Amino acid sequence: MTTEIRVPTLGESVTEATVATWFKQPGDAVAVDEMLCELETDKVTVEVPSPAAGTMAEIVAAEGDTVGVDALLATLSEGAGAAAAPAAAAPAAASAPASGDAPASVDVMVPTLGESVTEATVSTWFKAVGDSVAQDEMLCELETDKVSVEVPAPAAGVLAEITAPEGTTVDASAKLGVIGGAAGAAAAASPASAAPAAAPAAGGSGRDVEDAPSAKKAMAEAGLSRDAVTGTGRDGRIMKDDVARTLTAAPAPASPAAAAAPRAPVPADDAAREERVKMTRLRQTIAKRLKDAQNTAAILTTYNEVDMTEAMALRSQYKDQFEKKHGVRLGFMSFFTKACCHALKEVPEVNAEIDGTDIVYKNFVHMGIAAGTPQGLVVPVIRDADKMSFAEIEKAIGEKGKRARDGKLSMAEMQGGTFTISNGGVYGSLMSSPILNPPQSGILGMHKIQDRPMVINGEIKIRPMMYLALSYDHRIVDGKGAVTFLVRVKEALEDPRRLLMDL
Repeated sequence: MTTEIRVPTLGESVTEATVATWFKQPGDAVAVDEMLCELETDKVTVEVPSPAAGTMAEIVAAEGDTVGVDALLATLSEGAGAAAAPAAAAPAAASAPASGDAPASVDVMVPTLGESVTEATVSTWFKAVGDSVAQDEMLCELETDKVSVEVPAPAAGVLAEITAPEGTTVDASAKLGVIGGAAGAAAAASPASAAPAAAPAAGGSGRDVEDAPSAKKAMAEAGLSRDAVTGTGRDGRIMKDDVARTLTAAPAPASPAAAAAPRAPVPADDAAREERVKMTRLRQTIAKRLKDAQNTAAILTTYNEVDMTEAMALRSQYKDQFEKKHGVRLGFMSFFTKACCHALKEVPEVNAEIDGTDIVYKNFVHMGIAAGTPQGLVVPVIRDADKMSFAEIEKAIGEKGKRARDGKLSMAEMQGGTFTISNGGVYGSLMSSPILNPPQSGILGMHKIQDRPMVINGEIKIRPMMYLALSYDHRIVDGKGAVTFLVRVKEALEDPRRLLMDL
């Protein structure tokens, strides 16, 4: 017997919701009233319990899908039918072999990618077909719009099949590969195996690599022979970009970061010295978001300069005691974070955002700290920074920065920011205009501390100066508010005692 799981009543005037998280996957056993998934509306979060005991048979509405009241979310196999469900409709379940004494195969599935992320690209396989793997050993790495996700082996055995080669775009419920039992190692590695990595491609070219599915589709639609396309992927595999380059009359592949105009012809001797590398999904997303910010917001930047003498003296005086007591070094980021939180209270529109025709004021500060990583720029968020001490801020920045550099940040750690600080000074930048991080309305750019001659009480003195830049959305923040914010930050840094006195 099959039971349908549907969207419950969401409340007065609420007609739709977004599937936030599935707690169960196809093939999982569930008990009566056990939570299956969580829905988010614009007002509340709704948990969906199981109406019966059985086995999860199919997920109809994936994470990130928007569904209406009474929409079908999933199906549940009850009673005796539960045992058959995993084999028939559950890609996450282990598929038992026909022989009773042969080891079972286990499917390698895409792990949970995070809120609102529905697909990923397979970037690297660490194992090849026929390789032995241990449980929890890393098999491959996926790239999403925000983070990289490592996929561990769900069981020990031999990698018998790779169903999603490098370069393949997969959804949140896709199968990546198959792990066979140890006894099946010889069979898995044999030429008779149906693994895509060992199977010659259709078309009789004799090459022993599997082309990207998107490339196969593009070649079929264009009527191109596989031999007519030069592959630039791993082991010579053909990627979608390779097909696009072959079709000289066709437009460049449509990616979020692709330029509108086609690339000009390149002399053959120059082309031979070029290296073409596909943009990562993170880099594509960065490009798209930055361009969206320029297209949507009325971005303006105002500048000021701050004398860092007092902040540097305070830091120098107490840094050793601070580190001894709190176990973390005292940097300048905590000073700037504190100063911004202080200024945001006086100029709340810099901490607000536009939602349609409404302005949403935030009575809290979730501070985004922009961090450069080998993969690109990410902005981890320190939640409720306005309630933190200097030590708590320094610890949070250090921990988030390390996780960012290691590629271990989760989606939740990069969402919900209300204001951002970007420190270009660590790279030696003396002056720049930061770009907004949508939907935020303000971003502060820090720069290099540079000794310069300044006139102090009628005398020329050498002072450690820093240029500050505030980029803001002029649709919501007026010039007066932007300048006031920047002056308050300047005042707090030039006399840090103001932060203690809340002045």
